[in-house]
Amino acid sequence: MAVDVLTEIVIDRPCPVVAGYAGDPSNATEWYANIESVEWRTAPPVRAGSAMDFVARFLGRRLAYTYEVVELVPGERLVMRTAQGPFPMRTTYTWQPVDPGRTRMTLRNQGEPAGFGKVAAPVMAAAMRRANEKDLARLKRILES
Repeated sequence: MAVDVLTEIVIDRPCPVVAGYAGDPSNATEWYANIESVEWRTAPPVRAGSAMDFVARFLGRRLAYTYEVVELVPGERLVMRTAQGPFPMRTTYTWQPVDPGRTRMTLRNQGEPAGFGKVAAPVMAAAMRRANEKDLARLKRILES
Protein backbone atom coordinates (compact mmCIF):
# COMPACT_ATOMS: atom_id res chain seq x y z
CA MET A 1 0.00 0.00 0.00
CA ALA A 2 1.41 3.37 -1.03
CA VAL A 3 1.59 6.28 1.38
CA ASP A 4 0.66 9.74 0.07
CA VAL A 5 0.35 12.48 2.69
CA LEU A 6 -0.35 16.08 1.66
CA THR A 7 -0.44 18.94 4.19
CA GLU A 8 -0.52 22.68 3.69
CA ILE A 9 -0.44 25.93 5.61
CA VAL A 10 -0.63 29.65 4.89
CA ILE A 11 2.28 31.60 6.35
CA ASP A 12 2.11 35.37 6.79
CA ARG A 13 5.41 36.02 5.02
CA PRO A 14 6.26 36.68 1.37
CA CYS A 15 6.87 33.67 -0.84
CA PRO A 16 10.63 34.28 -1.35
CA VAL A 17 11.14 34.33 2.45
CA VAL A 18 9.20 31.10 3.06
CA ALA A 19 10.76 29.27 0.10
CA GLY A 20 14.24 30.50 0.96
CA TYR A 21 14.03 29.25 4.53
CA ALA A 22 12.01 26.04 4.12
CA GLY A 23 13.84 25.08 0.93
CA ASP A 24 17.24 25.17 2.61
CA PRO A 25 17.88 21.69 4.09
CA SER A 26 20.28 23.24 6.61
CA ASN A 27 17.22 24.68 8.39
CA ALA A 28 15.35 21.36 8.64
CA THR A 29 16.42 20.63 12.23
CA GLU A 30 14.88 23.94 13.33
CA TRP A 31 11.37 23.32 12.07
CA TYR A 32 11.08 19.53 11.77
CA ALA A 33 10.66 18.08 15.26
CA ASN A 34 11.82 14.60 14.23
CA ILE A 35 14.93 15.55 12.25
CA GLU A 36 18.03 15.36 14.42
CA SER A 37 20.73 16.21 11.89
CA VAL A 38 21.45 17.11 8.28
CA GLU A 39 24.88 16.72 6.73
CA TRP A 40 25.56 17.91 3.20
CA ARG A 41 27.18 15.35 0.86
CA THR A 42 27.45 18.00 -1.84
CA ALA A 43 28.33 21.65 -1.34
CA PRO A 44 25.44 24.02 -0.58
CA PRO A 45 23.37 25.79 -1.77
CA VAL A 46 20.57 23.41 -2.70
CA ARG A 47 20.22 22.62 -6.41
CA ALA A 48 19.18 19.69 -8.59
CA GLY A 49 21.59 16.87 -7.78
CA SER A 50 22.33 18.06 -4.23
CA ALA A 51 22.53 15.27 -1.66
CA MET A 52 22.17 15.40 2.11
CA ASP A 53 22.30 12.76 4.87
CA PHE A 54 19.41 13.04 7.32
CA VAL A 55 19.00 11.41 10.72
CA ALA A 56 15.47 11.40 12.10
CA ARG A 57 13.27 9.70 14.69
CA PHE A 58 9.90 8.41 13.58
CA LEU A 59 7.53 6.14 15.53
CA GLY A 60 10.28 5.56 18.07
CA ARG A 61 12.86 4.41 15.53
CA ARG A 62 16.08 6.06 14.38
CA LEU A 63 16.14 6.54 10.62
CA ALA A 64 19.22 7.48 8.62
CA TYR A 65 18.75 8.23 4.93
CA THR A 66 20.11 10.28 2.06
CA TYR A 67 17.90 12.69 0.16
CA GLU A 68 18.77 13.73 -3.38
CA VAL A 69 17.22 16.84 -4.91
CA VAL A 70 15.57 15.73 -8.15
CA GLU A 71 13.77 18.97 -9.02
CA LEU A 72 14.17 22.59 -8.02
CA VAL A 73 12.20 25.55 -9.30
CA PRO A 74 13.50 28.32 -7.02
CA GLY A 75 10.73 29.91 -5.00
CA GLU A 76 8.09 27.49 -6.34
CA ARG A 77 8.94 23.80 -5.93
CA LEU A 78 11.53 21.48 -4.38
CA VAL A 79 11.43 17.69 -4.82
CA MET A 80 13.74 15.31 -2.95
CA ARG A 81 13.82 11.53 -2.94
CA THR A 82 15.50 8.66 -1.19
CA ALA A 83 15.63 5.13 -2.50
CA GLN A 84 17.37 3.19 0.27
CA GLY A 85 15.89 1.66 3.37
CA PRO A 86 12.55 0.01 4.09
CA PHE A 87 10.54 3.06 3.03
CA PRO A 88 11.68 4.85 -0.14
CA MET A 89 10.29 8.38 0.04
CA ARG A 90 9.64 11.36 -2.21
CA THR A 91 9.15 14.72 -0.48
CA THR A 92 7.76 17.72 -2.36
CA TYR A 93 7.53 21.30 -1.13
CA THR A 94 5.55 23.88 -3.09
CA TRP A 95 5.20 27.59 -2.41
CA GLN A 96 2.49 29.80 -3.89
CA PRO A 97 1.83 33.45 -3.09
CA VAL A 98 -1.63 34.03 -1.62
CA ASP A 99 -0.95 37.76 -1.84
CA PRO A 100 2.30 39.77 -1.61
CA GLY A 101 2.69 39.10 2.11
CA ARG A 102 1.35 35.54 2.48
CA THR A 103 2.43 32.16 1.14
CA ARG A 104 0.65 28.83 0.82
CA MET A 105 3.16 26.05 1.43
CA THR A 106 2.40 22.41 0.75
CA LEU A 107 4.39 19.45 2.03
CA ARG A 108 3.78 16.10 0.35
CA ASN A 109 5.36 12.78 1.31
CA GLN A 110 4.91 9.81 -1.00
CA GLY A 111 6.38 6.36 -0.64
CA GLU A 112 5.99 2.66 -1.15
CA PRO A 113 6.88 0.83 2.07
CA ALA A 114 8.37 -2.65 1.92
CA GLY A 115 8.25 -5.56 4.38
CA PHE A 116 6.49 -4.76 7.64
CA GLY A 117 5.99 -1.20 6.40
CA LYS A 118 3.35 -2.44 3.95
CA VAL A 119 1.21 -3.69 6.82
CA ALA A 120 1.81 -0.56 8.87
CA ALA A 121 1.26 1.90 5.99
CA PRO A 122 -2.09 3.28 7.26
CA VAL A 123 -0.64 3.89 10.73
CA MET A 124 2.49 5.43 9.20
CA ALA A 125 0.41 7.74 6.99
CA ALA A 126 -1.63 8.98 9.96
CA ALA A 127 1.52 9.56 12.03
CA MET A 128 3.17 11.38 9.10
CA ARG A 129 0.13 13.62 8.67
CA ARG A 130 0.15 14.59 12.37
CA ALA A 131 3.92 15.20 12.32
CA ASN A 132 3.74 17.26 9.11
CA GLU A 133 0.92 19.41 10.49
CA LYS A 134 2.96 20.11 13.63
CA ASP A 135 6.11 20.80 11.60
CA LEU A 136 4.34 23.25 9.30
CA ALA A 137 2.82 25.00 12.34
CA ARG A 138 6.31 25.26 13.83
CA LEU A 139 7.65 26.66 10.56
CA LYS A 140 4.84 29.24 10.58
CA ARG A 141 5.70 30.29 14.15
CA ILE A 142 9.39 30.63 13.29
CA LEU A 143 8.83 32.68 10.15
CA GLU A 144 6.11 34.89 11.59
CA SER A 145 7.95 35.74 14.83
